[in-house]
Order: sequence, then structure tokens, then C-alpha cells
Amino acid sequence: MSERLETLKKARDRMMEERDAHAKVLAAPFDRDKAERARSKFVEVQALVEALDRAISAENSVSARD
Repeated sequence: MSERLETLKKARDRMMEERDAHAKVLAAPFDRDKAERARSKFVEVQALVEALDRAISAENSVSARD
């Protein structure tokens, strides 16, 4: 596995951990301030996870051609 692909996968794993932390706040008993911030951060982190997924797919495609 290339160093670039490994780095992307580690970044994705880290962002999944962060997303899970925000999901736990959203699943907890409702606290308006915490929920609003967690919801915003969850959406932001999810967009980043999806971008990392696309980057990983692209890197896999490049690696498969080599």
C-alpha cells in the first residue's frame, strides 16, 4: 500500500472517531446548545469522510493502473 493511501485511510479512521463522538452527543438526552453544535460538527465531519472516501477510491484506481 502506498504511503499516500495509508495516510488517507488513517485520516478517514480518525474522522470516523470524531464523527462517532458527535453522534453520541446527538443520541444523548437533549441539550439544545450541545445538540446544535454536535449536529453542525457531525455534518461537517461527514462531508470530510465522504471526501476522504473519494480520495481513497481515486488513489486505489491510480494504484490499480500501475
